[in-house]
Amino acid sequence: MNNYPTGFARAIIVITTISAAIMELIDTSIVNVALTKISGNIGVTIEDVSWVITAYAIANVIIIPMTGFLGEYFGRKNYYLVSMIVFTVASYFCGASTGLVELVAWRFIQGIGGGALLSTSQAILFDAFPPEKRAIAGGLFGMGIVLGPTLGPTVGGLILDNFENWGYIFYVNIPIGIIATYLTLTFIDKKEGEGKKKDSIKIDYTGILLLMVGVGCLQYVLERGEAEDWFSSNLIRNAGIAALIGITVFIWHELRIKNPVVNLRVLNNRTLAITTIFTFTSGVGLFTSVYIYPVLAQRILGFTPLMTGLALLPPTIIAIIMFPIIGKKMSTGDSPMPLIIIGLLFFIAFGWFGGQVNGEVGRWDFFMPLAFRAFGMSMLQLPLITASVAGLQPKEYASGISLNNMSRQLGGAFGIAISNNYIAHQYAQHRSDLVANINMSNADFTNRLNTITQSITARTGEVVSIATEKAYKLIDLQVDKQAYLLSYLDTFRLISIFFIIVFPLVFFLKLKPQPKGDKILKEKASAISEAH
Repeated sequence: MNNYPTGFARAIIVITTISAAIMELIDTSIVNVALTKISGNIGVTIEDVSWVITAYAIANVIIIPMTGFLGEYFGRKNYYLVSMIVFTVASYFCGASTGLVELVAWRFIQGIGGGALLSTSQAILFDAFPPEKRAIAGGLFGMGIVLGPTLGPTVGGLILDNFENWGYIFYVNIPIGIIATYLTLTFIDKKEGEGKKKDSIKIDYTGILLLMVGVGCLQYVLERGEAEDWFSSNLIRNAGIAALIGITVFIWHELRIKNPVVNLRVLNNRTLAITTIFTFTSGVGLFTSVYIYPVLAQRILGFTPLMTGLALLPPTIIAIIMFPIIGKKMSTGDSPMPLIIIGLLFFIAFGWFGGQVNGEVGRWDFFMPLAFRAFGMSMLQLPLITASVAGLQPKEYASGISLNNMSRQLGGAFGIAISNNYIAHQYAQHRSDLVANINMSNADFTNRLNTITQSITARTGEVVSIATEKAYKLIDLQVDKQAYLLSYLDTFRLISIFFIIVFPLVFFLKLKPQPKGDKILKEKASAISEAH
């Protein structure tokens, strides 16, 4: 019979695991608002300092699919503790870095430690709840998934507004990491036999190498493709070829050996395979929206980093409230299928309505689209988290969770890469269309030009020719701003298109309602405990 933690002990496990997951995910977006300050401080360009984001993302996506194997090999608690310590120590050295190479190197190490926190936190959290209440655990973990990337810009903006040293965006992890490490040592127990299988497990060195090359190069292409002008760059072309070969050989290798570093055979389960596609798409929606909205708000609408982050908070509170409610409903036997369908529709609505705003919007004009996003994430994430282990054998849970989390991270990288390319393309198109209207035969243009010219002349006393030249420059800046605004709005609609494309797959999912406590649940609980 399994003895699940209750009361204070369970609350501590929940706080520890959710805090670790939020901490890891905050660091995927907190740097976004600090790039300008970091680049100026260490004397490099914005393009160069963007490696701080790229290094973390590559490390994350390499380590996440390996967490199941590494947890089994070293013992889950040991691996979790070491990863937390690595993340915390690397956070300090990131903040203390004085050069780009040093910062990027520590950021990569931080990503190695952080990537393990996500999947391992989920597994530990699920183990703290009996199967009939596992949907509640999924709801709590889902809160962390949504809250982390959304809090990043807010926390980053708050720190940058109040501290001169940008290093504090990394130092903020240190007290949280120390407390989480202590709580893990004190309150999270090892499972029976944990870490004792080390001698009987053969390390798949070939699989690890292929995974690092294939997925690492793919992430590099997605992260750096736009900055390097995609396949016109030899580096991007070579990385793309390496990614294709590495992933292809990796899949072939992992399917033919007995003890793979990533158990891809679990994707034979149709529910997990389709769920992985949905999770990839939800990653597109989650990370792309958190990336596009802050850039639009600061670059076009003139918001400060703190204003931008605060605008994201009220809708996010909706998701925080919704997750436990949905988890409780699912734990009582409600079918997850309506939630997935409604969640997809809310995300489609988010992209569509987000693309309808104009350049005169204020902070609260985005509340409704962002609220749609919050509802969509809360209704979509929990069933997907639960479905990632539905139909799997207990010994396969770690692999299912790891693949699911990796697909979300890759979805985010893919969404941001596609969005950057799409924005550049649409900007060029919109600017060309707008410039076509700038000619003296256009009455609206001539009236605007004359009005601005007269205003400059009256204000500065400039001669008409110089005032006219300045008026042209002002109009050009307005055209530029409008072209960018339209391109960002098009990108919101692009998010809707991703969800529309995958929507028909929902009818291939076979998700049953969460059963209530009975003999089957007790047997399943016993099997899960033995597996972990």
